[in-house]
Formats: sequence, C-alpha cells, structure tokens
Amino acid sequence: MSHDQVIIVSPAPVFGVKSIEAIQALFNMCGQPLTVDVENWMAHEGSARKLLDTFRRDDTPNETLILSGDVHYSFCFSVQKRFGDHPNRVWQLTASGIKNEFPRKLINILDKLDSILYSPKSPLNFFTKRWHMEVDKHQTKGDGQKYLVSDSAISLITLEQGNLARYQLIHGDGHLTEFDLAQH
Repeated sequence: MSHDQVIIVSPAPVFGVKSIEAIQALFNMCGQPLTVDVENWMAHEGSARKLLDTFRRDDTPNETLILSGDVHYSFCFSVQKRFGDHPNRVWQLTASGIKNEFPRKLINILDKLDSILYSPKSPLNFFTKRWHMEVDKHQTKGDGQKYLVSDSAISLITLEQGNLARYQLIHGDGHLTEFDLAQH
C-alpha cells in the first residue's frame, strides 16, 4: 500500500481467462480439480475476495505488475476499478513456460469463446467475482493478432521509470511476440 509501483510474482494468474476458469470451476464442483489443474486465484473464494478488495482500495499503487505462469499459454491483461476515482492499473503478464504449451486448436476455441461470452458488454460479467474490475485483454502485434499465445515462452518486460513500457515473449526458437499495451 501507498507505493507508486509494485511487482508481484504469483505462480498462477490472479486474473485469468474466464472461459477457462468457468470450465475449471465446473470440474472443481464435480470433485475433479486435478483433471483441469484448478490453480487460479479466482477458484479460491476467500483469497480471491481479499485480493480483489485490496486492488479496489484507494491507497493501492498506481501501477501493479503481476508476473505469473503455470498455465501453458501466455497473455496480457490490464485491470482497473470500474468505480471510483483512483487511477490504478494492474497488469497481469502471464507466460506459458519454457516447455509447456496448450493445444493450439483448443486455445484458439477457448480464446474465441472467451471473447464472445465475456465481452465488455456481456451480462455474464455480472456473475463473476471480478465484476467491480474492468479487464482489458491485449492482443499481440503483427500478423495473426490474438489474445492467447500457446507457444512456450519466457517473458521479457521493459520498464520505463518503473512503469510497464513493453511486454514481449521470447520463444524457444528465438522469435519474439509482442503485446500491444495501448488502452482499448
């Protein structure tokens, strides 16, 4: 609290892909959490509520970077409070890991499903734990823009005066993927 910028390292994402989290929640309710690796923060009611309440406080940092992985795909989200005057931004920067990849066809389907079911104007957002927060998904730059990247990768983050200036993924074959950090 009361810092301008903070970096948090979390093994699992705090703000994940809602369509995937919904599938995980279904398996968790059926008593099979290990079938789909339910590790996201939103799957744990008390922890999720406490963390979201913390991010909504007026004395939170202006910019928070959450570095995470362990989900077999990569993405970049920015999150802000829907209500209030405090201009804080939380960046969720997730990299798949060096050897882990999600099946590409399946991740593309889940990406499209998430964009349709949980678009900014979707009424389903009112039933999520994070409905007080506005989550922006950031696409990759260049050809084949997408929100979710299934290639194994390591994060490369560039900071300018403590703020996020660039988020790239370095892939095993040496190519780079960069996310567009512009606000939508």
